[in-house]
Amino acid sequence: MSTVVQVEGLTKTYDGGFEALKNVSLDIKEGEILALLGPNGAGKTTLISTICGITSPTSGRITVGGHDVEKNWRAARDLIGLVPQEINLEPFEFVGNTVRFSRGLFGKPRNDAFVDQVLSDLSLLDKRDARTSQLSGGMRRRVLIAKALAHEPRILFLDEPTAGVDVELRRDMWALVERLRADGVTIILTTHYIEEAEAIADRIGVINSGELLLVEEKDALMQRLGRKELTIELSQPIKEIPETLKEFNLTIGDANTLTYVYDATGERTGITRLLGALQEAGLTLADLQTHQSSLEEIFVGLVQEDAA
Repeated sequence: MSTVVQVEGLTKTYDGGFEALKNVSLDIKEGEILALLGPNGAGKTTLISTICGITSPTSGRITVGGHDVEKNWRAARDLIGLVPQEINLEPFEFVGNTVRFSRGLFGKPRNDAFVDQVLSDLSLLDKRDARTSQLSGGMRRRVLIAKALAHEPRILFLDEPTAGVDVELRRDMWALVERLRADGVTIILTTHYIEEAEAIADRIGVINSGELLLVEEKDALMQRLGRKELTIELSQPIKEIPETLKEFNLTIGDANTLTYVYDATGERTGITRLLGALQEAGLTLADLQTHQSSLEEIFVGLVQEDAA
């Protein structure tokens, strides 16, 4: 896949000296879903705002579709749809007009059939003639998404799109994301719902204190940094680990369980040898269970390591 967004050495320093972004470099591939994870204040929104031309960089260079976002901002912005965190809509305007107006701002010809399709995809078609002030918070969030899609962007930024919304909207949102990806749209999202990133993202970026800690294929990241645990349930309780089992670095969970941590990608996990050693030590197994680290556990570990 070709690179559609390129960020090189990006920094953003605000008055007073606060560095929101510190020498961030990032290539985003055409047609991928990239999830940006990070705690509050990590720099996620600042990064998105700078790529979209809302915030001016202190230094560095950004191109979108080959267009410099400062020198050729109009061509770059035409390719981008943005769903911001804040819901800011004209309260007395009708939903249909709001979306059509957003399309017109980008110089697109009127296309009521396309606008209706966008509204339908977001379960808003029956609200087309309602004023935005009459809508629930979740419905207003849908209108923001419709506005972002009105001019048929090739790159869609979703800044915490499902924060505080109901389960139905979250489900509809991710179904729409999959359809857009199938059409070749590049999607960059920030989210606190790490399970969503784990479910739909192709790559994961972790940002903390303005620094991009890593960007990696999701599956490769989970394989590289994830760990597997083997929980061994014993038929009889033990108070301490026998001397012959000390080399396995086992930990006692409760009186009846032992935990063994291993690398599933290694040539040898050591499990076969461990089971033999357990038998030799006279311990009888009642059950075995394995657990793979989740993306959330990996993310928390990375952020804690960076803060140390």
